[in-house]
Amino acid sequence: MKKKIKKFILIDAHALIHRAYHALPPLTTKSGELINAVFGFASILIKVINEFRPDYIAAAFDLPEPTFRHKEYKEYKATRPEAPPDLYIQIPRVREILRAFKIPIYEKIGYEADDIIGTISKKLINKDIEVLILTGDMDTLQLVNDNIRVYTPKRGLSDPIIYDEKKVEERFEGLKPSQLNDFKGLKGDPSDNIPGVKGIGEKTAISLLNRYQTIEKLYEAIEKGKIIGISNSVMEKLKAGKGSAFFSKKLVTLYHDVPIKFFLKENDFGKFNKDKL
Repeated sequence: MKKKIKKFILIDAHALIHRAYHALPPLTTKSGELINAVFGFASILIKVINEFRPDYIAAAFDLPEPTFRHKEYKEYKATRPEAPPDLYIQIPRVREILRAFKIPIYEKIGYEADDIIGTISKKLINKDIEVLILTGDMDTLQLVNDNIRVYTPKRGLSDPIIYDEKKVEERFEGLKPSQLNDFKGLKGDPSDNIPGVKGIGEKTAISLLNRYQTIEKLYEAIEKGKIIGISNSVMEKLKAGKGSAFFSKKLVTLYHDVPIKFFLKENDFGKFNKDKL
């Protein structure tokens, strides 16, 4: 008899809160408390629970302290606008909802929620568990594989996109999830102020990686004089931006060994107090 595959939902809490906040108008309770991000977060969470019937759920949060990326690159996310205070004041309410659901919260100073999600995903390898990452951004797409998918709602919180390996390859014109850190290493990521290689855009980065697979193999071909099919101007940009390419790839690659205590059983879902919730 075939063993039942269990399901684990991993929530990128801050990313989902941001998506909900910007997707909904400023809804308030009768007492005047702003709860648009809380309402949107809860709506998505309940929808996903009803649709996927998970066996386990966990949530990962960012913390305000600098991460190892900020320490290595002080300009990391420096151009990102400060989130409005109306968003931050709703985070404690989201935490209350998670506690009412008895969903464990994971966070670690020096690391981002994405790194924690990468770490937990690594711990679930070979456990006959399907992982669904619930998020509002695309950074976790590099984790997608046979057992990991990414669920991201569109701007209006409806018609979500579920990224499996095929969907990632469609979105990035043939690139595999494991190549997305190489992709950002070349193209950069303005939202996080990742420099990439100056002058290399999305189409050029995709074309290069479809041919050479990784940044390492691309620069190996350049050094050996075996690179073909690119213009002199692109070649000069690649040579000038070599250090930035490798550094950018390092910054965007999720860390999979965050020192957290994780026991699968503690993430069992379903034994919550409905009245409290």
